[in-house]
Amino acid sequence: MTEENRIEASIEGGHQGSASGTATAGISHASRGKARWAAIFDWDGVIANSAGPHEESWHRLAREEGRTLPPGFFLPSFGRKNDWVIPHLLHWTEDPQEIVRLRERKEELFRAIVAEQGIDLYPGALALCQSLAKASIPAAIASSTARANIELILDQWNMRGLFQALVAAEDVSRGKPDPEVFCLAAKEVGFAPEECIVFEDAPAGVEAGKRAGMRVIAVTTTNPADALQKADRTLSSLQSVTPALIQDWFFS
Repeated sequence: MTEENRIEASIEGGHQGSASGTATAGISHASRGKARWAAIFDWDGVIANSAGPHEESWHRLAREEGRTLPPGFFLPSFGRKNDWVIPHLLHWTEDPQEIVRLRERKEELFRAIVAEQGIDLYPGALALCQSLAKASIPAAIASSTARANIELILDQWNMRGLFQALVAAEDVSRGKPDPEVFCLAAKEVGFAPEECIVFEDAPAGVEAGKRAGMRVIAVTTTNPADALQKADRTLSSLQSVTPALIQDWFFS
């Protein structure tokens, strides 16, 4: 991340207030104003190009624990809660306390990698979030990842002021494809499900958005288009996506 980009993100991020509930300190208060719709972003794979650090953190954890990872494990795990991945995909353990220990250690390793190496955002993601803020269209994050992971990257890119709510893994009891995370995000920003546009990259997330009664834009950053067919629109990236274009697609 260049210093120029950091400064731009800081300026465009605007005022950083504090909020209650699932909206983290530093996230701006939600304000519906005259907006007709709100944007709800998945985080990993949509905004943060974090697949590499997440995969590496699983490998580091496996080495620490003397465990093996199944071939091809990562893509099905991406976008799912660790509480599901550890017992059902990796088959490491079903003991609740051990799942928590492994889950927390995996995310500690992820944050260490990001702190050491930094992280990139996907092309067009920052510009879209900035343009939504300029247009006074509320935006929220709804993710299966740990809150501390998201906050670390938000701070690296000075992005907290671009979002009005943050719903993370700790805030929900059921992971995607259950719609709980998106329903809670919509409630936080004060919009009905049919007034929300979800941005996703994973089949489980697309399904969760549709089950929530929302329109879904999928990006093929981590999965091919044929795996995202339930989305209302599928794009190769967020470049050239603007609030006006979204308005034309869904609310004209």
